[in-house]
Amino acid sequence: MITLVLAASVLIGVSLGILGGGGSILTVPILVYLAGMDSKEAIATSLFVVGVTSLVGLVPHARAGRVRWRTGLIFGAVSMVGAYGGGRLAEYVPGTVLLIAFALMMLATAAAMLRKSRKPKPVKPAHTELPVKLVVAEGLVVGAVTGLVGSGGGFLVVPALALLGGLPMSVAVGTSLLVIAMKSFSGLAGHLAGVTIDWNLALMVTGAAVVGSLIGSRFAGRIPQDTLRKAFGWFVVVMGVFVLSQQLPGTVWASPLTWIGAGVTAAAAVTWATVRRRRRPRPPFIAPQVGSREPRVHT
Repeated sequence: MITLVLAASVLIGVSLGILGGGGSILTVPILVYLAGMDSKEAIATSLFVVGVTSLVGLVPHARAGRVRWRTGLIFGAVSMVGAYGGGRLAEYVPGTVLLIAFALMMLATAAAMLRKSRKPKPVKPAHTELPVKLVVAEGLVVGAVTGLVGSGGGFLVVPALALLGGLPMSVAVGTSLLVIAMKSFSGLAGHLAGVTIDWNLALMVTGAAVVGSLIGSRFAGRIPQDTLRKAFGWFVVVMGVFVLSQQLPGTVWASPLTWIGAGVTAAAAVTWATVRRRRRPRPPFIAPQVGSREPRVHT
């Protein structure tokens, strides 16, 4: 079983190296369902694994100029406060509740990443730093989530930098690793007050993840931005559904109301997408006007 755990841990690093997030999304399920850890112990251990792996993965991104240092340091410093508070609060929240909340936030974030805007926000130049007020506000929220549910926050940091901040995806990925490392260690400090970690297993998983991060970072700058965004979104969807399916009781999945609700939601989503597509403005039809060189526009 330990061999399977280590093999899966390599994917943790690959995810962090390529996507700038997803490390804890993989780490928590691996430690809970493969290594047999208690949910709270797995959450605390994941913060250590992801923190160390992010620091190592940050190096090649920094060398390639894909890290915005001021934005990352401010975001990380502010979110460390929220992460520590979230870690202390997690001691009083049942582990199942934490994992369900974790999965729901993953799905909400994935929806934001996969949603196509009618008027795409212009992407800022790669060297642009984000406004301090925006960074502080986002950092506090993401930090609290990090400490509470044991997530390094990459699945929230990357969308925040890319969707709200307008940074290129490759730059958001690199910058997120700096933020993730800072917040992960702060959240870990909050968890250590009430959780004991198996350090031997933690170090083995971390070593495998570091190898994966070095592999993933070599490919991050070569993947198109839109492809990277969609890959991140669908990856989070798959992991969110998996975690949710493991935590909800079997009676929920067997209930007809669950599937009726899922069907209504899917139908509403399809209808909304169809109506939205029809409302998109069409370019005017330009037809030549008889006896004139000027074209006539029909609207």
